[in-house]
Amino acid sequence: MSESPQGLTDPVYAAFAWGRFRAIMAWMTLAAAICVAVVIVILGQVYGRLHLVTMLAVIGGVGGSVMLAGLLMGLIFLSSGSGHDEDVERID
Repeated sequence: MSESPQGLTDPVYAAFAWGRFRAIMAWMTLAAAICVAVVIVILGQVYGRLHLVTMLAVIGGVGGSVMLAGLLMGLIFLSSGSGHDEDVERID
């Protein structure tokens, strides 16, 4: 007797879950862009005109940190919502 696919093995649910993950990443990209812009404006107010290297460092540091946090958060939601967390605890 075959079981119906569960979690990400079900193509319909996988499409929904990955769509939700992409939506989270889209919002986190917007949040990262806003954070980078705010930090660049504040640094510009405090230190005056910024060099290109400074702005690239802010984009990499602040933007990268926000995006990494969003990526990890999204993967946690994906894992939990797809039932993978429960599969780890299940003993067959």
